[in-house]
Formats: sequence, structure tokens, C-alpha cells
Amino acid sequence: MTQNNVINQKMEKSDYIFGLRAIIEAIEAGKDIDKILVKKDINGDLARELLAKAKEYGVLVRRVPVEKLNRITMKNHQGAVAVLAAVPYMRLENIVPTLYEEGRTPMMIVLDGVTDIRNFGAIARTACCAGANAVVIPSRNSVSITADAVKTSAGALFHIPVCRENTTLEAVRYLKLNGYKIVAATEKGAVDYTRIDYTVPVAIVMGAEETGISSEVLIEADDLAAIPMRGAISSLNVSVAAGVMIYEAVRQRNL
Repeated sequence: MTQNNVINQKMEKSDYIFGLRAIIEAIEAGKDIDKILVKKDINGDLARELLAKAKEYGVLVRRVPVEKLNRITMKNHQGAVAVLAAVPYMRLENIVPTLYEEGRTPMMIVLDGVTDIRNFGAIARTACCAGANAVVIPSRNSVSITADAVKTSAGALFHIPVCRENTTLEAVRYLKLNGYKIVAATEKGAVDYTRIDYTVPVAIVMGAEETGISSEVLIEADDLAAIPMRGAISSLNVSVAAGVMIYEAVRQRNL
């Protein structure tokens, strides 16, 4: 069986749940839901219960035209479709203590506003190959674990935890409180990325190519790392830049 066939076989677990009551029961049962799509003008007691339950459990809700729901299914969806995550999401609070208990020097890769699935998959693949402990994404304005993301990662997303937190800022602050050095890769960086110490517990933060890392996250960073640019083009693809940063950490840890 080829690698793609193995990935496709595992991806069959990714599916949808239709209907208000069914989605509420799925949330309460702890199903790994990537997001819930609800029609823009949804109303009624059961719809309000669903929205309240999603908020309580931190499940992302997006309002969409009913035509989008109809394209997913012609079944009686009642104005709501839940998209199940292809791979279960984790939480930092469940991973960070374990890594310290095991005596590891952890490395996290934090993605701030990265929305391109191909970049996400490539970064996850590099992080997995380099032995990083998790990839961290925010709930909104971010990629999620879709079938395309898993395929782009060459299956790496089956092997490296992905922690989905409320916001990047909250994730960074949590990591900082737990002893992680926050290294933000930015063109505004004043320090060459090779001059930063990655041999301590570290979180490497990468931002979207268009907007970079948000100012509020940059303020929390311990180091602003710059990758030197020598040619006519002054920026790298975010997945390439992440690879450069990650493998500098690997190089230092192998000395």
C-alpha cells in the first residue's frame, strides 16, 4: 500500500454531522469537531442551545449562506453542519506538564494567522521530522486540520500534536509562564536567528506571509529573530522560513 493510500484510508474518519440536536449531542460526547457551519439567519430555541453549547466547549462557529450547507449535503441539516476534525486537537495544558515530567527540552512551533493549508502541512512535516513537540494554532483566522492539510504534510499531522488554543496571544503567554523562551521570526528582528539560544525550552513563532506576527504577540517575544536576506527578493515563504528556524534549533541541540 502506498503512502497516499494509507493517508486516504485514515482520512475516511473525517466526516460531517448534520442537524441541530445531533451536533449538540456530538459536542457533549466530546467529538473532535473542527468547526460548525450554521446558516446566517438561523434562529429558534434549539439553534440558540447549539450556539451556547459551542461557546461553552470552545467550538468554532462560522455563519454561512444556506447554499454552502446545501452543497455539503441535501439531507435535512436544519441549518447546521459540523465538520469533524481529521485528527484530534490537543491542548497545551495537557502537553506542557508531561514534557517536563519526561525530562525533555521541548520545542513548540506557533503559527500566528497562517491560513494557507499547503504552508501548514509543510511546516507540520518539517516540525515532525525535526522532533518538535507540537504545532500550535489559534481557533480563528487560522488553518485547521483538513484532509488537504494532512496530505500536504505527507501524513505528519497523524504524528505530531496540534494544539488549538483560543488565541495566539493566550498560547504564547501560557508557554512563557511555563518557562519557554518565545522566539518570533520577523523582518523587524534585530538579532540574527543563529545568535539566539534554542537549547532551552523554546516556542518558535511564525506569522502569515502577508501580515507577519501580530504586534501584541511580538511584544511578548523574548527574541525577535531575523533571517538575513541577500538577494533581490526580501522575504521567504513561511514554510521555508520555519524550516530554517527549526533546523537551527536542531543544529544547536546536536552540538
